[in-house]
Amino acid sequence: MELIIGPRLYSTWSLRPWLVLKRCKADFTVREMDIYGPEGQAELEKISPSRLVPLLRVEGETIWDSMAISVWCAERYPEVRLWPADPHARWLARSAACEMHGGFMGLRTECGMGPDHTMVGPDRSPPPAGEAVTKDIRRIVALWREMRTRFGAGGPYLFGDWSVPDAFFTPVAARFRHFQVDLAAHGDDGTAAAYRDTLLAQPDFLEWSAEALSNH
Repeated sequence: MELIIGPRLYSTWSLRPWLVLKRCKADFTVREMDIYGPEGQAELEKISPSRLVPLLRVEGETIWDSMAISVWCAERYPEVRLWPADPHARWLARSAACEMHGGFMGLRTECGMGPDHTMVGPDRSPPPAGEAVTKDIRRIVALWREMRTRFGAGGPYLFGDWSVPDAFFTPVAARFRHFQVDLAAHGDDGTAAAYRDTLLAQPDFLEWSAEALSNH
């Protein structure tokens, strides 16, 4: 089984299924491609139906899209319980992951970078501004607070135990750290900030981040 990803420092789409596969303790290799250069683009056109990463090659098939790979993992490794067991929590976990997967374009545009550490000094990225990104941050804070309050009693993650939405929101937590977003200014009572810190301290993410920074 091979997971084909973009550069670890920037490809947040690649991070999500990598986290899911690691959670499953799947036996897989990783191929990191420079998808931004002409050679990488040419290679991507040959191997990716969507001309995008990530891709999972398994049993003679190529699965593309981070959500599709995550769904495949949930089917292949049911014992890992990648979605909450409670049906109501499961419905909303899928809604939250899909909202992240397809939305928040203001945040993506204004905070378009990967899971590196907070920049300091004169080259530090300025905090994001603008109505679209502010609206997205407030929505994410509200979503995190609601799900943690309703379903988070069993653990530190969005629905208690680690699940697919945590993989999808990890790049958001990294963006919040990088741009030093003040979550309290966007409606947080401390719940969202604690969840952000939980995602940033998750061991698999720390492994990814260390590898990304070592190659930068």
